[in-house]
Amino acid sequence: MTPRIWAVLPAAGRGTRFGGEVPKQYLEAAGKTLIAHALDALLSHPRVDGAMVALAADDLRWPGWTSRHGKPLLRCTGGGERADSVLAALRALPGDVDEDALVLVHDAARPNLRAADLNRLIDVASAHADGAILGAPVRDTLKRADADARIVATEPRSALWRAFTPQAFRRGALTSALERARAEGVLVTDEAMAMERTGAHPALVEGREDNLKVTTPADLALAEYLLARLTE
Repeated sequence: MTPRIWAVLPAAGRGTRFGGEVPKQYLEAAGKTLIAHALDALLSHPRVDGAMVALAADDLRWPGWTSRHGKPLLRCTGGGERADSVLAALRALPGDVDEDALVLVHDAARPNLRAADLNRLIDVASAHADGAILGAPVRDTLKRADADARIVATEPRSALWRAFTPQAFRRGALTSALERARAEGVLVTDEAMAMERTGAHPALVEGREDNLKVTTPADLALAEYLLARLTE
């Protein structure tokens, strides 16, 4: 039997850095909301069985989807921080998604995920006990600054990567890692950080650099341009 693979999308945030009244996952680009693009990229993949979305308790914008691409799309109530929402979603997954099942955690405002990247990630994470994440090596020169925004030093970049999503881990291991971080009062900024704190060494899978997360209005404009090119 082929192991089950589910996606988790933390979508309880308000997108305060973006500004405006509409949470950024509900902003539109190329005719669909960002979260719809993200879900379609995941659920259209033949190896992904379903998705769980963690929403704010007072979210009135959720369209009420229960399936996409013929696959189950479930919802749960998220928390105040990304890690809280991911943990809530992991706990809410169906009972037949066992502890060893691979879970793909993906940003709801990262709409431009390509199937080839997702396929490589699943292959590597399935073969790697500590899971894997999509990312890209840092290519720009890095400068360390002081409090007055003056350059202090040039930092070596040879071993540095930018972390993308999805990030893929076993359900049980990621749940335990997030629970441990919460108990120790550590705010993790992504799932790999939680896993690293347990001694795990997730694999890095190089993905396309246009798999961008929408954080600013300029990001939204670029995402719309990229998505429009996909449909040409």
